[in-house]
Amino acid sequence: MSQTLSPGSAAPGTRSSFQRPEGRAVTSTLAVLVIAALVMLLNETVLSVALPSLMADFSIEAATAQWLTTAFLLTMAVVIPTTGFLLQRFRTRQLFIASMSLFLVGTALAAFAPTFLVILVGRVIQALCAAILMPLLMNTTMTLVAPEKRGAVMGVNSIVISVAPAIGPTLSGIVIESLSWRWVFGLMLPIAAVLFLVGAFVLRDASETRRAPLDIASVLLSVAAFGGIVFAFAHAAEIISGAWITPVVAAVIGLVGLVAFVRRQLVLQARDGSALLDLSVFRYRDFSLSVVILFLGMATMLGAVVTLPIFLQGSLGLLVIAVGFVTLPGGLLQAAVAPIIGRLYDRVGPTPLLVPGTLLLAAGMAMLILVDLETSVAWIVGSFAVFSVGMGILMTTLMTSSLGSVPRRLYGHGSAVVNTMQQLGGAFGTAGLVTALTIGMHASPAGDAAIATAHGTQRAFGVGLALALVAVVLAFFVRRPPLEVIER
Repeated sequence: MSQTLSPGSAAPGTRSSFQRPEGRAVTSTLAVLVIAALVMLLNETVLSVALPSLMADFSIEAATAQWLTTAFLLTMAVVIPTTGFLLQRFRTRQLFIASMSLFLVGTALAAFAPTFLVILVGRVIQALCAAILMPLLMNTTMTLVAPEKRGAVMGVNSIVISVAPAIGPTLSGIVIESLSWRWVFGLMLPIAAVLFLVGAFVLRDASETRRAPLDIASVLLSVAAFGGIVFAFAHAAEIISGAWITPVVAAVIGLVGLVAFVRRQLVLQARDGSALLDLSVFRYRDFSLSVVILFLGMATMLGAVVTLPIFLQGSLGLLVIAVGFVTLPGGLLQAAVAPIIGRLYDRVGPTPLLVPGTLLLAAGMAMLILVDLETSVAWIVGSFAVFSVGMGILMTTLMTSSLGSVPRRLYGHGSAVVNTMQQLGGAFGTAGLVTALTIGMHASPAGDAAIATAHGTQRAFGVGLALALVAVVLAFFVRRPPLEVIER
């Protein structure tokens, strides 16, 4: 990997002792961060097939068990907007050691939890660490890798973001069938411990730090804004049963908090540049377009990952472990495609990749709309594979084009925005597709649960197709960022 052009003079408050790593130090630093991020993001969907076992062990209802996923998404949505500040204030190695230490604690709590509350706390701690690691990985990549090679490296990074949620159910299904749900976390402990030790020795700092101020009011508004929005998405399906007060109140709090948060960031940035999240990244057209398409892609992907197992088990009667293997080929294809797309991006730019990527995403959704009780597993595997290839193309291209569209000084804030939009997109897509699934099941004229689930699944994938088609239209307008933006 090659080093970027050296930055200009250090900003006021930066530490003059910083020395930018080169050669093998860059490679080892990025390798450790990629593997750590992969382990952490597996946790986003790793419990999707474990909830029935958890419900039985802790004697809880499905709505309570779902908090293990909801709390994870909520924590990430709340913490990620603060990472723009964290990346300025603390060095790469400091953030890595702190997050991995906490991740070990959270994973141990989840593995040995005697009560549901303890495992819930463990999940929150895990999400806190994942929220820091992903922006850290992206910021480090943009800082250390030369512009002409960023696509290839981002291709590797996108494997983490897009593939980890897809293969999480597969891995957890195998572990649960062979051992128990506790081993889903127990097997992560030694891996995380090794990463911690290796990272403590080989990790190098990616950029200077400065004494950035922390605006507490912005943090509180961020909690209200992003926490309220994600909570409302997570409980949107309750509106169907008449329990509309909780999601509506959460949505109002989230939207009011978001407006107040945005206004405060604009005021702070204009006054003295002390915004918690510098929203000037949205002044760059290609950044804005890229994050919107990324939002739509994540919404479609996570919505499909949650909805498909419901159909496979509820309509086709597949076992948990079989469900995991249905999505595995798609996950493997994403992993295979991403590095290739990264290298192509360095040659041709975003538009020639985004258009076919979004079209494959839409084609996969269109194929999945046709599912019913007579649908073969092979058709579902193939449909999800088409969808996954499209997603693999999108993730690599969008991560590179979004952050490549802003100046170096905004990489930290750009990373925070990109990762926040991913979390909001995932929460939105899950809520949208699950709500459509529920509505379709209730509207089904058949009394048979399997048929009703199939009808609901068709509705859900119809929503996914609509999101994908919007992404197709927007893909035509993303351009390669000009060189003067990349280098400054």
